[in-house]
Amino acid sequence: MTGTTRGLRADARRNRQRLLDVAVRAFSERGTDASLEAIAKEAGVGIGTLYRHFPTREALLEAAYRNEVARVCDSAEELLAQYPPDQAMRVWMDRFIDYLATKQGMADALKAVIASGDSDPFAESLDRISTAISTLLKAGAEAGVLRSDVDPLDVGFSLGGILLITTDKGLRDRAGRMLDLLLDGLRHRAV
Repeated sequence: MTGTTRGLRADARRNRQRLLDVAVRAFSERGTDASLEAIAKEAGVGIGTLYRHFPTREALLEAAYRNEVARVCDSAEELLAQYPPDQAMRVWMDRFIDYLATKQGMADALKAVIASGDSDPFAESLDRISTAISTLLKAGAEAGVLRSDVDPLDVGFSLGGILLITTDKGLRDRAGRMLDLLLDGLRHRAV
């Protein structure tokens, strides 16, 4: 639980989370044109509740982005508890591609947050993403199924490259095949 949500009543935490979930979809689909009133309505709360949690459009956008980063990064440990490390890596890569696709839809709106000079949500996210990938790679190396000589950022940028060439929704299957190729390159080979 983040410092922002600590101390909130359970219903307030649920309202905040619904607002973030709806905001991600709205900003991804409509960018900066997303209506805050529509976000509040779809989340099942009043506009006053939205503004109590997020006093500005930029605050909501940044919180939605950070929430998505946390969601995908935090899933690394959960996946390692459910799957062998190489399978956990593959499932996580799928989630990361989906996250990147969401971020791509929010890109213009996020640029406005950065331009305001108040915050750079990308700086913190790069560290979190690198840590998540490192966790997966380390577990795989310790299990003898993934290479130990891979820079986590190289994997992250490779995933970004896969997204760039498969942005068309019809190419999601191709992205999956490319993720399989990337994972194959990460596998440990006995010499």
